[in-house]
Amino acid sequence: MPTIPTTMRAAAIDGFGGPEVLKLRTLPVPAPAAGEVLIRIDTAGVGSWDAEIRGGWSPGGKIEFPYVLGYEGSGTVASLGSHEHRFKIGDHVYAYSWNNPKGGFYAEYAAVPAEKVELIPKRLDLVHAGAMPISGLTALQGIDDVLQLRRDEHILIHGASGGVGTIAIQFARLRHARVFASASGQDGVKLTLRLGAHAAVDGKEEDIAEAARRFAPNGVEAVLALAGGTGFQKCLDATRKGSRVAYPNGVEPVPGERKGIEMLAYDAVAGIEEFEKLNRVIMEANPEIDVPITGTYSLASAAKAHERIEEGHVLGKIVIRIGETEL
Repeated sequence: MPTIPTTMRAAAIDGFGGPEVLKLRTLPVPAPAAGEVLIRIDTAGVGSWDAEIRGGWSPGGKIEFPYVLGYEGSGTVASLGSHEHRFKIGDHVYAYSWNNPKGGFYAEYAAVPAEKVELIPKRLDLVHAGAMPISGLTALQGIDDVLQLRRDEHILIHGASGGVGTIAIQFARLRHARVFASASGQDGVKLTLRLGAHAAVDGKEEDIAEAARRFAPNGVEAVLALAGGTGFQKCLDATRKGSRVAYPNGVEPVPGERKGIEMLAYDAVAGIEEFEKLNRVIMEANPEIDVPITGTYSLASAAKAHERIEEGHVLGKIVIRIGETEL
């Protein structure tokens, strides 16, 4: 294996602000503690949460500058802490670590708690694996653990053409549910239908509730809301009495509670059991899980990736390829 350098390139911020504060820096390579894994990063996922934190939102705990962004990624195990025996040098892994103590994934190396790391399933390459941890865990836990979606139930997925939504459609189909997608734009509608939604509408231009009622005249039993606002409100209008509505914490604004509807907020959890389940579902899926990537940026162009995120209308996921020198 290549020698681990003492310094690395990283996209970091020295203060809060717009995309322009995200700069390429030379920083020390973090040393893995006893229960950590040092990953040579190949691909880092980019989400709206990255831009929000860059702009001044604190994800919990004090932020110390320079702060390396990025909460998910994939790569190769470069070094292991003394207490870590699940992996070996050279393993291809992916990881999700929120507010990682030793810096994020917009870097050539990241030291990550071992329980937040898992071997990449054989059906994913490094690029698509780097886009999968947050989307996959959020989608799977929303559908299986929070909604407990059952065969033949009708589910409305709002924000279905985004990173989490595109995976959620496929997981819902694996549970043999009837899937109605609220997407962004006609290109988003086409994407969600390609991924397996039984019906879809442009949630920004069409009446979600009216279209969903045509799909499920008695109302949907489940909603997975991945975007807030008036669209989320319309989703509630499409439900039946006794329905369940799940949404990740951070989706705002959230409609007020309604009688007969169970509102369920949740956070995606990254751990050994959670990653093992995600891997099983990915390997059992037929056809293979599709991880749509709409934009690929270099580490030096991380600011441009954030500009793209803030433009909106991102279908699937945006990623940063750490070894790339150009867009």
